[in-house]
Amino acid sequence: MPMVDIHEAQDHLSRLVDVAAGGGEIVIAKGGKPVARLVPMGTTRTSRRIGGLRGKVRMADDFDALLPCEVVDTFNGG
Repeated sequence: MPMVDIHEAQDHLSRLVDVAAGGGEIVIAKGGKPVARLVPMGTTRTSRRIGGLRGKVRMADDFDALLPCEVVDTFNGG
């Protein structure tokens, strides 16, 4: 995965986008430190699916019950 400085990326953005569109990945650095990745659309580190945790997460019956006064006071700075 090639790394380019941010100034080089500004000068050659069109070429770098073409590389990414072709399946490549480019790391953009600022001051020698990686700060961003240019990747093809649809590329993610993890795949997410709506409802993927259905049946795996349980919520307590009193989840939306009122908090004790001392806890509310703590949030209100009291």
